[in-house]
Amino acid sequence: MEPISLRTPLALLLISLAVIASVWWWLATPITLARAPIDPAAKLQCVSYTPFRGAQTPLDPTTQIPVEQIEQDLADLAKVTDCVRTYSIENGLDQVPGVAAKVGLKVMQGIWLSSNRFKNLQQIAIAVRLAKEYPGVVTSLIVGNEVLLRGEMTAADLAGNIRAVKAAAGNLPVTYADVWEYWVKNREIYDAVDFVTIHILPYWEDIPVKAKYAAAHVDDIRKRMAVTFPGKEILIGETGWPSAGRMREGALPSRTNQARVVSEILDLAKREGFRVNLIEAYDQPWKRKLEGTVGGNWGLFDAARRQVKYPPGVAISNYPDWKLQMAGGMALSIATFLAAWLTLRRRPWTPRPSAWIAVGISATTAGTLLGIAGDKMYYESYGVGGWLHWGVLLAAAIASPLLTAHALIAGRSLPTFLELVGPRDYRGKGAIGALLAIVLVITTVIAAETALGFAFDPRYRDFPYASLTMAVVPFALLTMFNRPKEGIRPLAESVFAGLLAIAALFTIYNEGTINWQSDWTCVMYLLLAATLWRARAAQNPG
Repeated sequence: MEPISLRTPLALLLISLAVIASVWWWLATPITLARAPIDPAAKLQCVSYTPFRGAQTPLDPTTQIPVEQIEQDLADLAKVTDCVRTYSIENGLDQVPGVAAKVGLKVMQGIWLSSNRFKNLQQIAIAVRLAKEYPGVVTSLIVGNEVLLRGEMTAADLAGNIRAVKAAAGNLPVTYADVWEYWVKNREIYDAVDFVTIHILPYWEDIPVKAKYAAAHVDDIRKRMAVTFPGKEILIGETGWPSAGRMREGALPSRTNQARVVSEILDLAKREGFRVNLIEAYDQPWKRKLEGTVGGNWGLFDAARRQVKYPPGVAISNYPDWKLQMAGGMALSIATFLAAWLTLRRRPWTPRPSAWIAVGISATTAGTLLGIAGDKMYYESYGVGGWLHWGVLLAAAIASPLLTAHALIAGRSLPTFLELVGPRDYRGKGAIGALLAIVLVITTVIAAETALGFAFDPRYRDFPYASLTMAVVPFALLTMFNRPKEGIRPLAESVFAGLLAIAALFTIYNEGTINWQSDWTCVMYLLLAATLWRARAAQNPG
């Protein structure tokens, strides 16, 4: 056996580590804003407040928020804002005005209207009572939130409820809140209110608006509404940007984009003299059940630690823990090269340079994306099922480059499903081969499940581009450099390949080509489809 030269793998490893470091330095580049989104020296006008933490949810009617929890939240919010907007009096929210009075906050008191007339009367009665108990604290009543958008009430019934509240509340200003298009569609509501409260959420527009244009879009809609409804104040009752979640066309949720959009809207409001209420104070995990990851990440404060996401004077990065994430990626790259080298020690030949190049590409790809994949698993996993789903995919993504490095140096091809679950004649390729087949099956099944989700129910689904790439690229390289043995094309791989290809092409059409998260994910679906299509299953001799 000739002496093993380490020059080529060592050179490739150094290149891999350099690439990982360079990419993470670029990804973590912070931004500095002229105006911090949250600055005690320049308090917010108002911010939406819902108190739910952890597993607490208004979807469970038995949920009751203790007053101590509200006291803690409002004491913190009083440092950064003059006002909070609420949406209901249920689940303990009727305690907000009393606590707000103690800490010096004003309250825009919400009245939640729905198709349940009895509950509507209860909401109205309690909200009016609170307004009378806390004059000067409750500054206005918001009669209904997006009830027209949800289709739970006619405009005539809504106007009747607004007039009833106005009659009971005396001189207290009364309004209704909805997305701006529904004000235009239901102009009769304008006559019933004292001021117009509109929601402008650039991310959720029918044609999503990119973050860099979001503030200008908000101002443009506000001015159009002022012309449409002259003579009354236009309050922006909800606006903001999510810090995490899936892209919609060119609208990308991220920490830096959220900070930038909020900062620019607040600066615009100060210069042009209009009132704005931001959505929202705290991230609300319960919304993820209704709206996916993005629904729970509109807050300016973290849900668990209740800390400001963007302290003034601190540069804002999408990856504040980037050094740890980079180190983890480098460790995975080193482990991948080590797996290849240990395989080489047991083989009586020197592998082709292409095998080491494939190992290097797999190691660099996985090492670069590991931090992103781990970050995405952390904020995209919701509930036990979510953690299991994304955790298993990430585990497969970590195992893939390690196991394929062994196969590349050993001269083995990518195993087929038959080698794992097929007849005995197709099995018996060893423990490492069986592990690689398991990882391939896991990746394929989760890829197919997510691909079908994007085809049939895509609105709130996250794109698994990072973990999927970590897993699929090594498979593709193994198939490319260690060609499959002659044999039959397995039916299962062929079916999955066709499904992935069709779903990917439809998703590209449906999501549009400017959504890079979608495009990237679909490229991985197509690459996995091509890899599965090339699979060949050969029976064991004898």
